Amino acid sequence: MRYVSTRDVTGAPGKRFSDILLEGLSADGGLYLPETYPQVSAEQLDAWRTLLAEEGYAALAFEIVSLYIDDIPAEDLRGIVQRAYEPSKFLDPAVVPVTQLSDGLWLAHLSNGPSVAFKDMAMQLLGELFAYELARRGETITIVGATSGDTGSSAMYALQGKPGVKVFMLSPAGRMTPFQQAQMFSIDDPAIVNIAVEGVFDDCQDIVKAINADADFKAKHRIGAVNSINWARLLAQVVYYFAAYLQMVPSVPEPGAPDEGGPRPVEGRISFAVPSGNFGNIAAGHIARQMGLPIHRLILATNENNVLEEFFRTGVYRVRGGAETLATSSPSMDISKASNFERFVFDLLGRDAARVRELFEDRLGTDGEFDLSGTDEFRGQVERFGFVSGTSTHQDRLEQIRRVHEADGVIIDPHTADGVKVALDSGVEGPIVVLETALPVKFAETIVEAIGVTPPRPERFDGIEDLPRHVVQVPNSAHAVRAIIDES
Repeated sequence: MRYVSTRDVTGAPGKRFSDILLEGLSADGGLYLPETYPQVSAEQLDAWRTLLAEEGYAALAFEIVSLYIDDIPAEDLRGIVQRAYEPSKFLDPAVVPVTQLSDGLWLAHLSNGPSVAFKDMAMQLLGELFAYELARRGETITIVGATSGDTGSSAMYALQGKPGVKVFMLSPAGRMTPFQQAQMFSIDDPAIVNIAVEGVFDDCQDIVKAINADADFKAKHRIGAVNSINWARLLAQVVYYFAAYLQMVPSVPEPGAPDEGGPRPVEGRISFAVPSGNFGNIAAGHIARQMGLPIHRLILATNENNVLEEFFRTGVYRVRGGAETLATSSPSMDISKASNFERFVFDLLGRDAARVRELFEDRLGTDGEFDLSGTDEFRGQVERFGFVSGTSTHQDRLEQIRRVHEADGVIIDPHTADGVKVALDSGVEGPIVVLETALPVKFAETIVEAIGVTPPRPERFDGIEDLPRHVVQVPNSAHAVRAIIDES
C-alpha cells in the first residue's frame, strides 16, 4: 500500500505508511491518502462480525488497519493495536458500545477512552505507532498540534511518557471549557508544552501548517503531526464505523419484516450522523463507505459555524476569519477552515491533484472561497458519496439534551446534541447512528443550563480544575511559536 498527496502533480511513486506517519503533512502542502481504497466483501463483514463479538475491538481494528499498513510486520502491528485498544484503558470493555434511544436513533459511544472524548479512538493508536516507529529507527520527533478542545488532551494522554516524543500543543486562548483547559494545562511534564494562542482554532491550525511548510525548520526539529492531517489518525477512526455497523446489523429487522416500533433498514444499510468541524470524523466515514461498508447516508452536523453545511447545500466553500468564527456551546466544532475537507474534494474531483492544488492554494489563498456549484462533480458526486448536511443552534442543543434526558435518562454532550438534532431533521429513512463525541462532564455549564444537573465525572478527574496550570500564552504568530520550540 502506497500513499499519495492530494496536491502531488509530479506523478512520483507513492510513499510507504511508516514514512507518512512521521511526516504528517506532505511537503507540497497536501494531505496523504492511499492510492486506492481496499474493498471489503460481504463475507469479510460476516467474519468480522464474529471476530468482534468473540475477540473484541482490538481484533477488528487489526484486520482493518492491516489492509493499509504493509511495512510493519503483522505480529508487531497486532501488538501495537492490542496495546492501543486494551479494554482496561476504556470505561466500557466493549470500547465502542452501541445503544438505542427511544426516538429510534442509535448512539455509538466513542468517549470511553482516557480523555473521555472520541479523539482517544485515534490517538491511542497513533501514540503506539509513533513509539514503535521511532524505536525502530532510533529517532525522535517533535509534535506540533492544534486543538479546539479535545485533540490536545487526547494527544497528551496518548503520548505522555513515550520515548523520543516532545509535544507542543496550540489552543485558542479562552475558547475551551474549564474542564478541557484543566485536562491539558494540569499535565506537568517537560516533554509537553501547552501554548495558548490569542486567536481562534483556525489561527492555531494555520500556525501548525506554516511550521510544517517551513522545510528547514521542520527538518531541524523533526516536526510531526497528531492532528487529523495525519493519515494514521483518520485510519484509526475508520474502524469504529465498522464496529458500530457490525453490532447494529443483527439488531435491526430484515427488509419487509413486521414493524415492531424499531428502525427499519434501507436496503440493508444504515446511516451515520456525525458532528463535524474539521471534517476528520466524517471523512473516516467516507473512507469506510468507499471500502464497501453499507452506509446509506453520511449526515454532516455543524453548529453555528456552518462552513461545511453551506458547501454541501450550495457548492460554495467559504472560509471565515477569526472575527466571523463564533464561540458556541459546542466549542470543539468552532472551526471555519476544515483541514480534512481537502481529502474529500480530492475524491470528489476524481483525484485530480492539479485542480485540488488550484482550489486550495490559489482560490482560497486569493478569494477565501471556491465555488463548485456549477460543476458536474458537485451536482452528481455529492449525492453518489451519500452526504446530507444540517446545522444546529445553542437552543437546539439545549432542547435535545433536555429531551433525551427526559425520555431516556441519558445525558448527551452538546456536540452529540448537534448530531441528534440534524439526524432528526435530515429526512433520512432507516436506522441512523449518531456518533457520540465526549462525556458531558467536559461541557458541564451547558448541561446545567439544559437540565439543571451537573453531569457525573470519572473519579480520576476529581479536582482537576484546582491543579496548577502549565501553559504559556503567545500572540497569533507562527514566529512566536517557532521561538518557543527553538528554546525548548
